[in-house]
Amino acid sequence: MTREYGRLFLCATPIGNLEDMTYRAVRTLKEVTVIAAEDTRHTRKLLSHFDIHTPLVSYHEHNKEQRGPELVARLLNGEDIAAVSDAGMPGISDPGVDLARLAIEQGILVIPVPGANAALSALVCSGLDTTAFTFLGFLPKTKKKRQELLGRWAAHSCTMVFYESPHRLMATLAELQAAFGSRRAVAARELTKKFEEFVRGDLQSLVEYFTQQSPRGEFTLVVEGCPATGETESRQENLSPVSYVEQLIRSGKNKKDAIRLVASELGLPKREVYQAVIELKDH
Repeated sequence: MTREYGRLFLCATPIGNLEDMTYRAVRTLKEVTVIAAEDTRHTRKLLSHFDIHTPLVSYHEHNKEQRGPELVARLLNGEDIAAVSDAGMPGISDPGVDLARLAIEQGILVIPVPGANAALSALVCSGLDTTAFTFLGFLPKTKKKRQELLGRWAAHSCTMVFYESPHRLMATLAELQAAFGSRRAVAARELTKKFEEFVRGDLQSLVEYFTQQSPRGEFTLVVEGCPATGETESRQENLSPVSYVEQLIRSGKNKKDAIRLVASELGLPKREVYQAVIELKDH
């Protein structure tokens, strides 16, 4: 029985350790007609390691509008195609999701070839709750959009997973702390590689750690969701609002942000916390 259309395979590749390449992934990449790769130079090294000689075509964020329909036309013509990202599962923080959508709209079979994934690897080793979680990936580029997104998720109880580059890590940790307050958090870097590291604590301790240790490698951040009211109160039961503000200021926050965070975490009007701080200063 012949197939009318080709198949699109979303094929996971290693995120660092080449031993995480699956037998199925190697076979699939050898059998398809062409491989659509985010970075053909990077993927060519992977193919060479596993003695795979399938032709490559580039498919990435900057050419997807043109290349996507071209690939779908080849699928409609009966060719099997594998899509790969530079690392991990295509479709997670890369344009593989757009190609899958185009294929599905044309009735083409889209098949996952699972494998390594940084978000899930960091989550299961974080020690934080895995019952309910959300993947938020890289934060938006503009400050306004970042604040809007973090504001929407600040009250959610599910664990959150983010991706971040080393040069943006400190700024992102500061923004997460400003939005979420004192939450437990884990920074996972260089997952599956020689210098894999998990730094566990809270957002403030991560800031302190990476102030001393220059961030290197790609990061996955795992942050606990909004604690239940009783849990939040238990954490701060020995601190008055003013003492809590002072603690945050000592940790590096400016007074305005500290007051806003304390008011949010303790469920108090911001003006009331501000007034308490002013009155203490006057005495």
